[in-house]
Amino acid sequence: MLFNSIGFLIFLPIVFILYWFVFNKKYQHQNLLVLLASFYFYACWDWRFLFLLIFSIGLDFFSGIQIERSKSKKEAQIWLAISIIINLGFLGFFKYYNFFIESFSELLGGFGFHANVWLLKVVLPVGISFYTFHGLSYVIDIYKKRISAERNFIDYAVFVSYFPLLVAGPIERATHLLPQIQRKRVFNYEQAADGMRQILWGFFKKMVIADNCAPLVNEIFIHYQTESASNLVLGAVLFAFQIYGDFSGYSDIALGVSRLFGIELLKNFSFPYFSRDIAEFWRRWHISLSSWFRDYLYIPLGGSKGGLMMKIRNTFIIFLVSGFWHGANWTFIIWGGLNALYFMPLLITDKNRQNLKVVAIGKWFPSFKETFQILITFSLTCFAWIFFRAASVSQAISYIGKIFNKTILSIPPHLPYKVLSLVGIMLLIEWINRNRFHGLEIERFNPWLRRILYVVIMYIILRYANFGNNEFIYFQF
Repeated sequence: MLFNSIGFLIFLPIVFILYWFVFNKKYQHQNLLVLLASFYFYACWDWRFLFLLIFSIGLDFFSGIQIERSKSKKEAQIWLAISIIINLGFLGFFKYYNFFIESFSELLGGFGFHANVWLLKVVLPVGISFYTFHGLSYVIDIYKKRISAERNFIDYAVFVSYFPLLVAGPIERATHLLPQIQRKRVFNYEQAADGMRQILWGFFKKMVIADNCAPLVNEIFIHYQTESASNLVLGAVLFAFQIYGDFSGYSDIALGVSRLFGIELLKNFSFPYFSRDIAEFWRRWHISLSSWFRDYLYIPLGGSKGGLMMKIRNTFIIFLVSGFWHGANWTFIIWGGLNALYFMPLLITDKNRQNLKVVAIGKWFPSFKETFQILITFSLTCFAWIFFRAASVSQAISYIGKIFNKTILSIPPHLPYKVLSLVGIMLLIEWINRNRFHGLEIERFNPWLRRILYVVIMYIILRYANFGNNEFIYFQF
C-alpha cells in the first residue's frame, strides 16, 4: 500500500478512529490494533512476504531472549551470530545473489574462463533492508547490554513492523521506539495538528516535486546520448530534487502519520541541500541510516580513536557499505566511494565537524562564502547522484563524458519552467524554516498567514500533483 494512494487515504482514518475511540482503554489493545494494521499494510504489497517479515520478527525476538539468558559470553556470541547470519542471509539472497553471481562470472571471463551461472528471478521484498536493520540493532544492543530483551512479542513486533516506517524507514532503535510503544498514549491535539502539517508537506514534496521531476529525469537519462551538455546537467540537478522530494517526502509522511498516533519517530532529513560541506550533508541526509552505520559499524571498527589511516579506512568502509546497502549494482558502490573521496579533505584536515549549526541562523540570506560552499556541495552531490541514477557504470561514465563539452554553457532548449518554479517554492519554504523540524512548522507566523499558506500548498498539490500512484524510490532498497 502506497502513502500516495486512495487505499491509504481510506486505511489511515479507519485505523485512527479505531485506535483513539475503540481500542483506547489500554495501550496493549492499541498495540494489537497497530500490529494487525501493519501486517495488513504490508500484505497489500505482497501477502506472501508477510511470512518472511513474521519470521524475521520471531527470529530476533527469540534470539534476544537467548542472548540475555546466556550463561557465558561465548554462548551469547553464538546466538548473536545466528541472528546476524540468518538476517543477512535472507537479505543477501533476495537482494545480492544475482549481483555476486554475475560479478563472479565476469571476473572469470576476464581470465578467459566461461561459466554458466544460475540466476534467480526473485522479487525483492519491499522494506527488507529497513526491517532487517531494525532487528540487527535490537539484538546487538542486547548483546552490548544497552537494553534488556523484550518479553512481550506484540510490543516487539510493533517495533519492527510499525506501518509508518515499515517499508522505507526511518531506521528506528529499540531504545527510542519501544518505550513509546509500551506506555499509555493520550491524544495530543498540537502533536496531531503538526503531524498533519508534516504529512501535507510530505505529499507536496513527493507528488508535486518528485513526481514532476521524474518524467523529465527519465527522458534525459534514457536519451542522454543525444542530449546537449546543459540538458544533461539539468537532468542531474532535477534528479537531485526528485530523490530528495521522494525520500524526504516519504519520511515526512511517515513521521506525520506516526504523530497522529502519539508516537515520535527519528528525524530522517534536516534540509540537506543547505549543507556547506559533505560532512554536514551526511549529518542531514538519511540521518537514521548514517547514524546506524556510525554506531554499529564505524565505532566497532575503531571509529576515530586510531590514527589517520584507521580513520580513512573506516570512513571508506562505511561509505562503500552504505552504497552497497542501497542496491546490488556497482553504480551504488561507486556513488558511496565518491562520497568517501569528497569526505577525505575534511577528515584529513580535521574539519569534518566545522559546520554543526544551521547555516545563516538568524539571517535572511547566507554570506557570499556560505552561498559558495552550498553551491559547491550541491554540485558535488549532483555529480555523485549521476552514478546513483544510472543503470550501469558505463552509462554513468558516458553521461558524464558528454557533459564536458562546449554546449555545457548553452541554455537547455526546453527549460521546464513549471517544475523549476515548484522546486523554487519548496526551497524558499524550507530555507525560511531550515532551523525547524519540518518545512511547514511555521507556528511563529501569523495564524491567518499560516492558513493561507496551507490553502496555497493544498491548491498546488491538487493543481500540479502527479496522481499516478507512483512508487517511492526507496521501496526498491
